[in-house]
Amino acid sequence: MQLDAAYAACARLARTHYENFPVASHLLPRRMRPHVAAVYAFARLADDIADEGDASLDVRNARLDEWLTRLDAAVRGTSPPSSTVLDSNTAEVASAVFTALGATIRACDLPPSLFEDLVSAFRQDTTVARYATWPDLLDYCRRSANPVGRLVLRIGGWRDPALDEASDAVCSALQLTNFWQDLAVDWTRGRLYVPAQEYQRTGAATSTLDQQQITPAWRDALSACAGRTRELFTRGRAVCDGVSGRLRWELRLTWLGGMRILDRLDRHGYDVFTERPTLGALDLPPLLWRAVEWRG
Repeated sequence: MQLDAAYAACARLARTHYENFPVASHLLPRRMRPHVAAVYAFARLADDIADEGDASLDVRNARLDEWLTRLDAAVRGTSPPSSTVLDSNTAEVASAVFTALGATIRACDLPPSLFEDLVSAFRQDTTVARYATWPDLLDYCRRSANPVGRLVLRIGGWRDPALDEASDAVCSALQLTNFWQDLAVDWTRGRLYVPAQEYQRTGAATSTLDQQQITPAWRDALSACAGRTRELFTRGRAVCDGVSGRLRWELRLTWLGGMRILDRLDRHGYDVFTERPTLGALDLPPLLWRAVEWRG
């Protein structure tokens, strides 16, 4: 009963946080849903800790350290020490999340290093707000997004290096799509994920972002960013056909949803200050149709 309640808490957390792409959706095989929700809850709460603007850097790092301590205890199947840095509400939720996560890690034989990579990316968010080059940004994606795809594959029973590589490309593409989509939101928080080498190439000035303007130079830079993102989607498309059953449909719709956001960004001239493109209920029928008409 305690484990059932822990998984239920993870599922509630997954449902109450907005994301572009489905998390533990009904397209996933039923046996996978609790495990994917546990992974998501772990990552969501760690990301929230890193983003706590009212907490000092030292406090956030201490809380992320405790997150890793709790991860180690979950892997070992032991009880973590009492929290000295988490508030009571977070500590209570964390107890449920790690109860579920520990069971998931053992049941699915998940590598702890993938969870550690996620925490390292969230920790980086506390100190790094700009990226100079594409390799810098893609290294961040390697740790902030790619582990999730690999974990989902392993939860589904897939352990294939080729699938891992394709999944990495799709996950990085999804992360980048979210960056371009959320440029306006991130800028108000002091972050910019467009690599400096890209916007400096077009002569785009960050001062125009303060004025909430997407100039032709910024449009050119973001168009180039979207082009590189599409290349990653194309490179990773094989993962959608490399799995079978309901997971195949989940991955197809996720892939198509990411590409649809890029199309919408392009159609609106990348002016995310005027309109932030999202996916809604009206997008589902055409996405389902394209998933059915999918050509590998």
